[in-house]
Amino acid sequence: MLGGLAVGAALTMPMPGPASAGPVLSKDWAIVDLPIDPGVVLLDVDFTSSDPNHGFLLGTRQTLLETKDGGRNWEPRSVAAAQEEGFNYRFNSISFQGDEGWIVGKPAILLHSTDGGTNWERVPLSAKLPGTPVLITALEGKGAAELTTDQGAIYVTDNGGQNWTAAVKETVDATLNRVISSGISGASYYEGSFSNISRSSRGSYVAVSSRGNFFMTWRPGQAYWTPHNRPATRRLQNMGFTPSERLWLTTKGGDLYYTDLDTQSKFEQAKLGSRGFGILDVNFANQKVGFACGGSGSLFKTEDGGDSWKRERSTDDVAANLYQIKFTHGNNGFILGNNGVLLRYIGVA
Repeated sequence: MLGGLAVGAALTMPMPGPASAGPVLSKDWAIVDLPIDPGVVLLDVDFTSSDPNHGFLLGTRQTLLETKDGGRNWEPRSVAAAQEEGFNYRFNSISFQGDEGWIVGKPAILLHSTDGGTNWERVPLSAKLPGTPVLITALEGKGAAELTTDQGAIYVTDNGGQNWTAAVKETVDATLNRVISSGISGASYYEGSFSNISRSSRGSYVAVSSRGNFFMTWRPGQAYWTPHNRPATRRLQNMGFTPSERLWLTTKGGDLYYTDLDTQSKFEQAKLGSRGFGILDVNFANQKVGFACGGSGSLFKTEDGGDSWKRERSTDDVAANLYQIKFTHGNNGFILGNNGVLLRYIGVA
């Protein structure tokens, strides 16, 4: 489904004026002022593992920013190879292993760099690719990466994207057609795509159906995705993994649950008073300290591995929905939101 020759392109700066470090909100977070349109939604960030101060920030409207000081200051960048067809790409995901980096976006696009993001080449994708690329993971080994689409296709390459191997044998639609009779609630309303997909450090996946009716999991070596009923009446918002590989799950009403798929235990609800705001993401700086973010600048902190949470009032005046929390190489941590909002972690991981 994937493959072809690559077209090289160097990074250019589309406009002058780097971003600057903004006001400190608390002992954990500071605002970063970015030189971008306020309508941009930030979607992903990652740093080269060879230099934890050198990273890139992605978003809608073909937004690409670069930092060389750990995220305190950012400068806008553009890739000529992403401008050839006149599309306004939504850059969904970025990942580095050493100085080798990958970017995927919508409409379907794949960019590859071998020099820390100085130059990017366009790697053609097949028109028959099932779904839109939403997640890319740089793997160990030169030219190795794993690409995932919103329809549950998972492909792996070890030669810079020239050839790809499918890790899943059938589409998610086909899987659900086989298992609807097994009692998966909402499977008949599946619209062919996931609303959220998360990958653990061990290569396992969890994905939320487009309507939030149910979720699906996949582990390396499995031929198919496995569907699961949601544990509560409220629809699912998002899911992911804790540092210990437990699953966390949030609902549309702001509830947070945990489970251990290895033991097939029941979901246990965490103590988090969301005040009705949806919890959009959860992530951990270490085994004990973690954060949960959501609508209208909602932010919560745990210091006991997620058993209990406290509201962080320092972000109450942040005029944005906070969509994603990400901790990268070194002590880099960020919260990404709409309206071009970026928070930088200044605590101790």
